[in-house]
Amino acid sequence: MYQKIKITSFYNLRSIILFIFFIAGLITTLLTAVSFGAKDISFQNVWTAIFSYDSSLTEQQIIYELRLPRVIGAAIVGAAFAVAGALMQGVTRNPLADAGILGINAGAMFIVTLCFAFFPSISYSILMVFSFIGAALSTLLIFMIGASVPGGLTPMRLTVSGAVIAALLHSLSAGIAIYYDLSQDLAFWYAGGVSGIKWEHLKVLVPVILITISWAISMGRSISLISIGEETALNLGIKVNQIKLLSIVAAVILAGVSVSAVGSIGFVGLVIPHIARRLVGSDYRLIIPMSALLGAILLTLADLGARTVNPPRELAIGIIVAAVGVPFFLHTARKVGRDL
Repeated sequence: MYQKIKITSFYNLRSIILFIFFIAGLITTLLTAVSFGAKDISFQNVWTAIFSYDSSLTEQQIIYELRLPRVIGAAIVGAAFAVAGALMQGVTRNPLADAGILGINAGAMFIVTLCFAFFPSISYSILMVFSFIGAALSTLLIFMIGASVPGGLTPMRLTVSGAVIAALLHSLSAGIAIYYDLSQDLAFWYAGGVSGIKWEHLKVLVPVILITISWAISMGRSISLISIGEETALNLGIKVNQIKLLSIVAAVILAGVSVSAVGSIGFVGLVIPHIARRLVGSDYRLIIPMSALLGAILLTLADLGARTVNPPRELAIGIIVAAVGVPFFLHTARKVGRDL
């Protein structure tokens, strides 16, 4: 599948038009998500709340204190999960790679559970650091297990190793939650959701994710060549092992900090890079930013759906995303199986 692709031209009119279209789509989605919910609010009031906030008005309080942080959080985290998936798919040449499926999210979630059990008053910034450490350790363990069997690390072995580690860590997390009576506190993180995101979270979350995505885009050309074949990349002077390590570190950062904010939301990083690849071709200088845009749109729409399907109650955002992701995963797994 990945051996047959070619690097597309970085600059072309079609790609520019697509990016303009989806940037406009993201802006429209954000405004719509802020306006609609248990209480529908006019675009005029949304505009006023953003640019001329009056804390004495209830509608503007709803917009500024509740909806804006969660909508921005959904967009930035959606972008992070999507780019993490794109990076993993590119450097592992595994079309099934995703931070959730490979167990990276489970590692972050396990550490979050430990923090809730032993350090309940921990600050968000420190929780983010621990979440990253958990994601990094689970990633290291997955790659070690996948590479330890005869024949080395293949895409399918990586997927199976990730699934096994994810199942183990989820079981341990559930056991700790039950023992320390944390089930209710952790229900939000298990199901995934952005309702808990506040402005103080975004002050930490947004810079980390935007800087890491920019870093990932800067590695786009090298990742494109690696996704074609490591021999080709080596012949063209690419430091393959270094780029693979840096890409995995970037993916772990994106997944780890996102899980610390919204919990374990899977499938965004699986579905979105495939759609981005169909739209802009196989150049990761285009795939990564397009994945960020599409991931932001998907998770913002998923959060809007979670809030509006049965108001005033909310569905878990992970359920909405899984409804799209599970059929896509099964379709992709069948296709990969035929290609092997």
